[in-house]
Amino acid sequence: MLLEGIIMKFLIIRFSSIGDIVLTTPVVRCLKKQIATAQVHYLTKKTFRPILEANPYIDKVHYLEDDPEAMMAGLQAEDFDYVIDLHHNLRTLKVKKGLKKQAFSFPKLNIEKWLLTNFKVNRMPDRHIVDRYMDTVSSFGVHNDGAGLDYFIPKADELKDNDIPFSHQAGYIGLVVGAALATKRLPFHKLEEICLKAKHPLILLGGPEDVAVAERLAAIDPIKIYNACGKFNLNESAGLVQRAKFIITHDTGLMHIATAFRRPVLSIWGNTVPEFGMYPYYGDNYLHHYQGNKALFGALPYEMMEVKGLSCRPCSKIGYKKCPKGHFKCMENQSMDRVVQRINPE
Repeated sequence: MLLEGIIMKFLIIRFSSIGDIVLTTPVVRCLKKQIATAQVHYLTKKTFRPILEANPYIDKVHYLEDDPEAMMAGLQAEDFDYVIDLHHNLRTLKVKKGLKKQAFSFPKLNIEKWLLTNFKVNRMPDRHIVDRYMDTVSSFGVHNDGAGLDYFIPKADELKDNDIPFSHQAGYIGLVVGAALATKRLPFHKLEEICLKAKHPLILLGGPEDVAVAERLAAIDPIKIYNACGKFNLNESAGLVQRAKFIITHDTGLMHIATAFRRPVLSIWGNTVPEFGMYPYYGDNYLHHYQGNKALFGALPYEMMEVKGLSCRPCSKIGYKKCPKGHFKCMENQSMDRVVQRINPE
């Protein structure tokens, strides 16, 4: 439904992190495209500016300031009509109280997550978090258009052909080596096994914090394996994801960026579980028209690897610096042969 004639000014709030912000982009796009007079603003942390700065559906991005009073004064001056809270924590509550506008908040389902992590009782709805985000704008007649996630790379950050080694320009697989916390990452020897057995060019993806591990992996075969960790900013890394034949990743922000670019994804899950609702999301339109490459994934553009049946999993909705039990079976019991089957041509 298109609402015409009356300017409607929305503030969307999501402070972090990379993947969570990318997962809000269907709300941004649908609001802007389905309400003809919508002005869409977004409030986030300055750290995540690269994710949103080139999004054509956002009229203005605001940033969480060190001076809360100055930030609130700036937001109040905008005179928003509605607030769409897709973070829903104490800080967003203060913003909503300060703006005194009608707000629609995303339910975080903390009790359901607590039951799942502590007692392995699953009361989580069988719905992706994107669809739960979309519920916040349904009263405006805005619906999920099925177009999936968005990621827009600013022109200044677009990759040039010579940014990629000549040995990889005919095609490569992206291997995401990092994750925010250790219990979401494969141990080094598992990543090493992938790199040793791969017969296809690999580009290692991650941030500056992943450089040391990536250097050790790249040393296995400096021609076959290119270490991009720490050499590219976030948008440039997104460009590497966009060009990849497919992406092997943990439960990370780059997983969601990959699905925004409709890249096939093999996601490897450790202490977290897809039941939290943040598995690869492509949108119904793409899935409906997807022509599965049977050599990779068949009917779907993604596959999720997880060790099921562990009494300790999920141990956290986010992750830990090390396995609380000490055995790390959720990653140690993963079969890298299954991963290698996706890498090596028949």
